[in-house]
Amino acid sequence: MIIDCHGHYTIAPPALEAWRDRQIAGIDDPSQAPSPGDLRIGDDELRESIEANQLRLMDERGIDLTVFSPRASFMAHHLGDFAVSAQWAAICNELCHRVATLFPDRFATAAMLPQSPGVDPATCLPELVRSVEELDAVAINLNPDPSGGHWTAPPLTDRSWYPIYEKLAEYDIPAMIHVSTSCNPAFHTTGAHYLNADTTAFMQLIQGDLFADFPTLKFVIPHGGGAAPYHWGRFRGLAMALRKPELEEHLLHNVFFDTCVYHQPGIDLLLDVIPTKNVLFASEMIGAVRDIDPRTGHHFDDTRRYVTAAGLAEADLAAVLSGNARTVYPRLDALLTKQGR
Repeated sequence: MIIDCHGHYTIAPPALEAWRDRQIAGIDDPSQAPSPGDLRIGDDELRESIEANQLRLMDERGIDLTVFSPRASFMAHHLGDFAVSAQWAAICNELCHRVATLFPDRFATAAMLPQSPGVDPATCLPELVRSVEELDAVAINLNPDPSGGHWTAPPLTDRSWYPIYEKLAEYDIPAMIHVSTSCNPAFHTTGAHYLNADTTAFMQLIQGDLFADFPTLKFVIPHGGGAAPYHWGRFRGLAMALRKPELEEHLLHNVFFDTCVYHQPGIDLLLDVIPTKNVLFASEMIGAVRDIDPRTGHHFDDTRRYVTAAGLAEADLAAVLSGNARTVYPRLDALLTKQGR
């Protein structure tokens, strides 16, 4: 079985974006603000959007199941206040849950949080609880920079994040550390901000001792971990200078990396540097890079091709493609076990 741990609902019916546009307009003009009931998307529309896009490509690429979360660039936590984010998160999470309900063998829900710049992260707990207990979420996406590229939030090791970590540990679900749209013109959203955030999160975790307080907490750093694998020697040296243990002991019981790396040498490097047990298959399709690579004739984000061509032993390949995801996402494993898989 092949599990893609990183998928977003980037191809939702147009009514969702139209509703969001009205909500954003309502920030300055409350008369424009829609109610949640104004959004009407039927099951047939959801099926059509999925079958013609995400599911079609999953079938073509041999992906059995995708952990499916709201579109990352649409989270846009910097827009409006907490109330705006809370309403938006609830709507997006419910849509992902509906997709997982319509296609229970192919999708599992992951949820976004209603984060807002300068607002106590503990305000996200009600939606986190609802997502797990009512929407069957197997993971959440955690934005380390709700300001959208201005980095006003404290590092992930700050105690202000602890209420979220306590709940994640209680539910035994991981968080994917994933930023949203950059509103800073210096940082392109998917080409700079995403990868900067992956690297920044990893360095923040090196500097702290978060997992001494939360030994069972699990983070997935997407997009291959940003610069972490490529500069592993630098990070090892910095950890030594900070009098931290070796990275394998300090972080790799709790931190994992996905395979959203869009060329063969990048995947080869990731799998050579990072222990196999810490790498989870993912593609983030249909996402930031949607074109066909003229050098290969295949889509850049067809990451299964790179992983299977990397020369892993059979057991290691099976672990990357599915076994590691079932370990890092216990609620996903329980779901699959219940389904007889």
